[in-house]
Amino acid sequence: MDEVLSQNEIDALLSAITSGEMDAEELKKEEQEKKVRVYDFKRALRFSKDQIRSISRIHENYARMLTTFFSSQLRSYVNITVTSVDQVPYEEFIRSIPKMTVLNVYSVAPLDGNLIMEVNPNIAYALLDRILGGKGNTINKSDGLTEIEQLLLSQIFEKAVGTLQEAWSSIIEVTPVLEEFEENPQFMQRVSPNETVVVVSMTTAIGETTGMINICIPHIILEPIIPKLSASYWMQSRKTNRDSDAFMKLSKNLKQAEVEVRTVLGETTISINEFLKFDKNDVIALDQQIDQPLTLTVNNEPKFLAQPGKYKNKMSVQILEEINGVNEDDE
Repeated sequence: MDEVLSQNEIDALLSAITSGEMDAEELKKEEQEKKVRVYDFKRALRFSKDQIRSISRIHENYARMLTTFFSSQLRSYVNITVTSVDQVPYEEFIRSIPKMTVLNVYSVAPLDGNLIMEVNPNIAYALLDRILGGKGNTINKSDGLTEIEQLLLSQIFEKAVGTLQEAWSSIIEVTPVLEEFEENPQFMQRVSPNETVVVVSMTTAIGETTGMINICIPHIILEPIIPKLSASYWMQSRKTNRDSDAFMKLSKNLKQAEVEVRTVLGETTISINEFLKFDKNDVIALDQQIDQPLTLTVNNEPKFLAQPGKYKNKMSVQILEEINGVNEDDE
């Protein structure tokens, strides 16, 4: 779209051309020159803004569920919110995290690749302190985690995989499994350094301690589900869910509706004169053969063939078959 100038800008431009400060020919030449936009091949943008927004929506839901999970596990104030969602080279993500941190590596079958969750040491130590009965204060440690501390942290993040599975279920059913627990990011060469990854940064507060949880999602994981990350897919999915709910509600109400069921023992036709001459012990012959099934009607519509009998000392009929052999379940 062409830029629209205000009246003051137009007056200033005409004044500059008139005074000679600006040459009209040079303006035409600049207009004809091709516009060049700088593109960094090391930061290739492989996801559209629409797709990034979809990923953000998924992890906003994930942040809410993770908040509930940690609150119930730690019995303490926890708040997790999505701060940003960016696509960066994998090398840049590795350089941006501390040298000593907590890294959880998840497989997300049936998708390929591994999802990496980086937990800032402040948050990791606050988790540990709360698990061990403390107030959730962070611990200043120059050395790494002990084996017991690693086990405690890996157990709580392993329990949290259900929240990740539920958050992603709106797009695809995955089975997250905690495959590896690591502290040194230099050992996390999961993809090539220039590979584009999506980094979801979540601000986390546990008690009075704050820090970041970063989720790194390589392109190889998202590639098969890229079509599902569009806004049109989300809208269509919501519409399908609404239609399904309406259908289920309608079906439930229909099943509660009452209908009249009647079995016709037989029929015949007589004249008024014959009717007037009826007397005690007279017999009326029906057109129903005794070896033929009866017709069972639902709201006066013939639906089934049945045979008469007795069940628990009550007159009853037994369904033999549906008329015309059409079953509603087969339609």
